[in-house]
Amino acid sequence: MLPLRSVLARALTSRTLAPQVCSSFATGPRQNDGTFYEFCTYSLKPSKMNEFMENIKKNMHLRTAHSELVGCWSVEFGGRMNKVFHIWKYENFAHRTAVQKALAKDKEWQEQFLIPNLALIEKQESEITYLVPWCKLEKPPKEGVYELASFQMKPGGPALWGDAFKRAVHAHVNLGYTKLVGVFHAEYGALNTVHVLWWNESADSRAAGRHHSHEDPRVVAAGKLFH
Repeated sequence: MLPLRSVLARALTSRTLAPQVCSSFATGPRQNDGTFYEFCTYSLKPSKMNEFMENIKKNMHLRTAHSELVGCWSVEFGGRMNKVFHIWKYENFAHRTAVQKALAKDKEWQEQFLIPNLALIEKQESEITYLVPWCKLEKPPKEGVYELASFQMKPGGPALWGDAFKRAVHAHVNLGYTKLVGVFHAEYGALNTVHVLWWNESADSRAAGRHHSHEDPRVVAAGKLFH
């Protein structure tokens, strides 16, 4: 990366360019601070799913002693089964680095949580995401059913699709069809991906809300703006 940057710098300074208006490389507004959320996804051996979940219930406190856990979910239906994902909150990348260094020295966490779980995992994935600027992380009022809907966007970021997507999301929320936990835009990992985390009281209330929203012209109109 460094040699390439230096070559480009020399190429640009070797000639005089006419004044021109250049667009920014930024893909739209972002949150004002450096807070980000890491999605850690674990694909487990089918026969080891229960063992993994029991270990989490018993020893997760060893991990949350180091940084904030937004939530831990397992897949009940839809998508790949035998999958668990966590969302971890960090103030910035320096904070995450400090947490990783502390974990590397935490023998209790390694022996009781990390090492026993390694043998149960087939694949592990990580994504670094930011909340979109118009969204705050919400806490559901009680236990319920969560839905993670992922969208593969066109390149260009929130500057391209942000306003229309905001209207589509808010149409569902403002009309009472579901509750929003957060909207996350991937920065590292699957680029141009947006994850929307919804909360519903039950799977049946989610199904009913989705059915009615698809017949609501206000939601349909907002969805057309997005597409």
